[in-house]
Amino acid sequence: MAVRALVWGENVHEQTNPTVREIYPDGLHGMIAAQLGQDPDITAETATLQDPEHGLTQKRLEQTDVLFWWGHAAHGEVADEVVDRVALEVWRGLGLVVLHSGHFSKIFRRLMGTPCALHWREAGERERIWTVNPGHEIARDIPRSFTVENAEMYGEPFTVPEPLETVFVSWFQGGEVFRSGLTWRRGAGKIFYFRPGHETYPVYHNETVGQVLRNAAKWGRNPARLKSDIIEALQVSLEDTPEKIEVRGPKLHEEGEKGLR
Repeated sequence: MAVRALVWGENVHEQTNPTVREIYPDGLHGMIAAQLGQDPDITAETATLQDPEHGLTQKRLEQTDVLFWWGHAAHGEVADEVVDRVALEVWRGLGLVVLHSGHFSKIFRRLMGTPCALHWREAGERERIWTVNPGHEIARDIPRSFTVENAEMYGEPFTVPEPLETVFVSWFQGGEVFRSGLTWRRGAGKIFYFRPGHETYPVYHNETVGQVLRNAAKWGRNPARLKSDIIEALQVSLEDTPEKIEVRGPKLHEEGEKGLR
């Protein structure tokens, strides 16, 4: 069964900046989806900030295996109820790939629980990306290192939680380094942050970058997606205990009450 990828893009700079529009006439989300679609085992659709419910309805999320997130100028315009919805689906097993400036998105900061801050410089400098975990599924068919000729520099410290795995590390022409490919787990969901991707440079036209994205889509799918509610504290009745017990003290709650008390 093909991996069902959904590429979310805020679609703002593509409409307001002629340079971005020239490089990505179908939007960054369109280019990312095209890269994913080169693999016959991946189907890729797109959604944008301007769509009803930002294109991230409950039904659409349930029909998605891996969500790719690209944002920069309009993080604050993403509705909190949509962020809540996406976060819950990640806990249930939706894969999430956060790209470049998506480090400051509401969904990434929610799931990381940290500021997700960094240093940056926009000078079009060369970036060399080193594969430091060559046995990882996301690094399949990726060389020992590869370059992006024009990049926006991101530099350490990157204030995210200690990752489960570091797959890529970047070096920039100005001398800085950055952990540019990191993974985490939240509940049943896999999360991958991948740094390359500034709007005014044709980074997503790079075929090695595209291969990383395709690998991430396959890595991020969890076929054992949880269907049950995992955010409510569920009371276990006396009849449902694996070993029979009797009430031995005073109680605050009635049998059958729901929710956290």
